[in-house]
Amino acid sequence: MTPFIHLAAGAAAAERKSAEVTDWAARIGWVVGLLLFIALVYWLMRQGWKWRAVLQSDLPELPTAPEAPGEAKLSMSGRYHGSTTAGQWLDRIVAHGLGTRSRAELVLTDAGLDVVRPGAADFFVPAGQLREARLDKGIAGKVLAEGGLLVVTWQHGDKLIDSGFRSDRAAEHTAWVEAINSMTRISTEGTAR
Repeated sequence: MTPFIHLAAGAAAAERKSAEVTDWAARIGWVVGLLLFIALVYWLMRQGWKWRAVLQSDLPELPTAPEAPGEAKLSMSGRYHGSTTAGQWLDRIVAHGLGTRSRAELVLTDAGLDVVRPGAADFFVPAGQLREARLDKGIAGKVLAEGGLLVVTWQHGDKLIDSGFRSDRAAEHTAWVEAINSMTRISTEGTAR
């Protein structure tokens, strides 16, 4: 083989090999731009959450449990999925920590409903402010199978609130609905007299 043929064969092999096409500067620019866009979207969502809390600042402070609430009728451990304006399952309430999802321990007594939330603000719903309980399939940001969510409607200030709970044992929900609804019937019958 002559050196000229050898060089021509090497050049032909080099032409068949694909050229480097990665433009690292452009790729890094796109990645940085995408990260900045994600950060902007996150910041805007956070600002929206804060603005919602400002708009709901007229909501009074949440009541705390009395020293001696009485004997527990029912207790449940599970998850608190949030609160919304009653009848508007997408209008989340974030004021006073009501928008924070968390584990929850619920205790129903003659005094009312005590909601203990590790890592979030606890609150208490006095028995006179309970309006109803029902099984539902969703509340802002959480959708389950039909009847998979215990929704308790209660009065706070001049606002009706729906709060969503899911027990670790979903079969308990029916007993909670019956107990809360019987309490509200008794309290409304007692005030009607």
